[in-house]
Amino acid sequence: MATNRQALLRLRIIDKAIRNPQKPFPSKDVLRQNCEEELYGSGIGKKICYSTIEKDIFVMRMEHDAPIKYDRINKGYYYTDKDYSMEEIPLTESDISAIKNATNILRQFKNNPVFANFQYAIEKIIDRVSLSQIKGNSYNDNILQFESLPTIRGNEFLDPILLAIKNRKSIQFSYHKYKGEEQSVRRINPYLLKEYRNRWYVIGKSEIKNIIVTFGLDRITELITLDTNFSIDSNFNSDLYFKYTFGITTYEALPENLVIKVNKLLSKYLISQPLHHTQEIIDKNDDSITLSYFLLPSFELKMQLLGFGSDITIIKPKSLREDIKQTAKNILLNYE
Repeated sequence: MATNRQALLRLRIIDKAIRNPQKPFPSKDVLRQNCEEELYGSGIGKKICYSTIEKDIFVMRMEHDAPIKYDRINKGYYYTDKDYSMEEIPLTESDISAIKNATNILRQFKNNPVFANFQYAIEKIIDRVSLSQIKGNSYNDNILQFESLPTIRGNEFLDPILLAIKNRKSIQFSYHKYKGEEQSVRRINPYLLKEYRNRWYVIGKSEIKNIIVTFGLDRITELITLDTNFSIDSNFNSDLYFKYTFGITTYEALPENLVIKVNKLLSKYLISQPLHHTQEIIDKNDDSITLSYFLLPSFELKMQLLGFGSDITIIKPKSLREDIKQTAKNILLNYE
């Protein structure tokens, strides 16, 4: 049997091509091209070989009783029974669920230009596999709720920045800091786009300061791509740049050893979803565990640790421990 989802999709694509009255007698090459375009998009090079198409046709004949014949005069395939169709071949419940859930997740980004191509591809797959048989079954919609992501200002710049990075073109824009009302014109060589908590940031090298800088897209306006070409600094490595960072803030300093003690309930959460890839358990008892990390103290890290409230105690570094302690005191003052 066709043992995987992609094989089933190919069978449906081949079936549709053979039944197309506008282009009768499709050749093996046409069937191959149709499958590639439907599954992968156009212009991607050969990903499906002729032997795969031959096996698919064999499966259609042997397992689905497809009346496929080859017309030597027209050099293509046809059905001897014009009413035959494979549209009614059912998908398994897991297939339907996987496709529908993937589409629902992708729809969260439907207004995002970077993800537009993926949205179109998924919609095409949904159309090709004929999910009309489950359109009336809305039980999934009633028991699944995906996080509703707010539209963040600046996401319209994702596409031009991405192109500028790929084409090694400098960009210029107006930038508004959270502190202060004035805007300033910035010009950088963009190296990287990074997402953090549903917000996008562009990381690049400032031509004026000659340092790596980070800008939030939600504070960018009037972005233009310049004709100036650039080369990426050989000292910049995108993987290493954020390796010891929690969040988006990084700076030129050595990472520090962070040690925290958490209660039993929070420990289960942190074990199942580590705070950082450097997380290690260094002590464990019935009531709590002690965890260590190796990273740069940052504003985002401080906010995360404060969010754990009384379930956590900072052991070291001492500077962060004192900072958290003072912040906790200031919070209490707000309620006096």
